[in-house]
Amino acid sequence: MSAPYRYRSPEEDSARWLGFPLRDGDIVISTRSKSGTTWMQMICALLVFQDPVLPAPLGELSPWLDWVVESRESVYRRLTGQEHRRFVKTHTPLDGLPLDSRATYIVVARHPLDMAVSLYHQGDNLDRARIRELTGQVEPEPAAARRPSLTEWLLDWMDADVEPRHALDSLPGVLWHLSDAWSRRHEPNVVLIHYDDLRGDLAGEMRKLASRLDIDVPDARWPQLAEAATFVSMRSRARLLIPETSGILKEPGAFFRSGTSGSGRRLLGPDERARYDARVDALADPALVRWLHRTP
Repeated sequence: MSAPYRYRSPEEDSARWLGFPLRDGDIVISTRSKSGTTWMQMICALLVFQDPVLPAPLGELSPWLDWVVESRESVYRRLTGQEHRRFVKTHTPLDGLPLDSRATYIVVARHPLDMAVSLYHQGDNLDRARIRELTGQVEPEPAAARRPSLTEWLLDWMDADVEPRHALDSLPGVLWHLSDAWSRRHEPNVVLIHYDDLRGDLAGEMRKLASRLDIDVPDARWPQLAEAATFVSMRSRARLLIPETSGILKEPGAFFRSGTSGSGRRLLGPDERARYDARVDALADPALVRWLHRTP
């Protein structure tokens, strides 16, 4: 088996996974940005603790191992000290992780256009000067340019011709991440979950995931757990559930914006939608595209 690919950015380094002592039963949540990461962390927390009131903030219970703002030693120490079943966050595709039969790897997929719309709005909420400070970037911040409108930005994002592994939040990068997971979907410890399935039948999807994770939940607990995982409930407790960001969000409450689906496609005209479809068809397996876009 080849060594995991090393994914690096100013904020992340997947090499921090190398040497991490995985345990039997560990859960690794691997998603692209704005594709349901925090939602899946919350679902896993509810299944592990079986209580809508968590024993600590979600970011403490489920650290982001790749994030270079916190030292590798500190993250390892926190995870080693956890006595509950661990569920760890990463934005690294599965080919960048040490795959271990003792762990379960959950990949959440969202329609790329909806993910991109959320990513655009998240950009407005980031304090980039704070990010540069935390990641030790000493170069002066570039002069601010006019930010394109959402539609302008979405079209540029859709057409960008980039190396997928070097731009994971681009359309090629998103499809690279999902294509890798799709190719492993029949492995017993890899679980693919569609964002829209969570929206359409949250309780049912939670029950299926509990079964995959061999977690028994008493029937009487399910209504409370499913309610605690709804978008409305999570947004009401945003400050306890948003990731540990060390001040990089201008407004933490805005982290949970709307969670809806379909907004990205509605921004495109017929010719632009056809161009998007052709682009995706060239980048991913047709079966993955049908599953991802929910087309017959």
